[in-house]
Amino acid sequence: MTPPDGLNIPQGAAPRLMDAFGRHISYLRLSVTDRCDLRCVYCMSEKMRFLPRADLLRLEELERLSSIFIGLGVRKIRLTGGEPLVRRDIGSLIKNLGNHVKSGALDELTLTTNATLLERHAATLAEAGIRRLNISLDTLEQENFSRLTRGGDLTKILRGIEAAKQAGLAIKINMVALKEDNQQEIPSLLRWAHEQNFDLTLIEIMPMGEVAEDRYDQYVPLMTVEDRLRQEFTLIEDPYKSGGPARYYKIAETGGRLGFISPLSQNFCAGCNRVRLTCTGRLYLCLGHDDHLDLRILLREGCRDQEIASHIIEALNRKPQAHDFTIDRAGQAPAQGRHMSATGG
Repeated sequence: MTPPDGLNIPQGAAPRLMDAFGRHISYLRLSVTDRCDLRCVYCMSEKMRFLPRADLLRLEELERLSSIFIGLGVRKIRLTGGEPLVRRDIGSLIKNLGNHVKSGALDELTLTTNATLLERHAATLAEAGIRRLNISLDTLEQENFSRLTRGGDLTKILRGIEAAKQAGLAIKINMVALKEDNQQEIPSLLRWAHEQNFDLTLIEIMPMGEVAEDRYDQYVPLMTVEDRLRQEFTLIEDPYKSGGPARYYKIAETGGRLGFISPLSQNFCAGCNRVRLTCTGRLYLCLGHDDHLDLRILLREGCRDQEIASHIIEALNRKPQAHDFTIDRAGQAPAQGRHMSATGG
């Protein structure tokens, strides 16, 4: 790869992005849209107000910023949203970023999706260089799925998942554990995922953005879930790392892998290696804090790549040591007013 605009970083050099606590930042979560074609009850309000399209970065701007981050040592990019596949012409961005994987400048390009559009796009994603998908799926019961997503069609999701499987994409299912709505389904969804040769990762509900339901009523610590699973399965610690915050186990009975992402009950911030760039160009240094760097302003003021890179490096010194998410009482306001879809998953 040719480093962007004067970022003369030797191939294979150590990452230049480091925060004040000595953590190397090698992982960029890049949101391409805040829009989604589902309205999951724990994630969005029923009548979401999305950003004006004019506020979004152009695809070429997203690509330019990605190249700057790669030049600074980022080795993994995950495309997120909202639902990234609803962004018009997103295939061109994926193809261009995939070229960084083919050149060796980027280790991995991945994508998080709800799978509503996967039946149409799976083969194209594989051709563009994506090898692995995270697919959000919280239930295998149609009635429950329709209720949790406010009208989603589970059969469409399953067709998309099958298309991704046939395209040769590795699949990890992400399931948000909800005390009342799907906790009892976790064992059956685990068996199904492992029968399909998919990994499964369980995630604690995140206190971001106002939603209709009280998250206190839905929050279940994954330590509780793990204890219950141990009554039915044999969990063997697995040293596997995906580049994110999950801790993993092998399930002896199925041979599959199970991950836990526990931002509330077991804070994982000590090993944080990532930042989030929104579709409007805001670089959030921590999911749980509002401090950000507005890269859209720098882009549109005509800053050179080296100037933008310098601002990014400087901003990393402000990355906090940890978030302060809690869900410990009924009626508690969200830790952050912005929805997860506005930040990027």
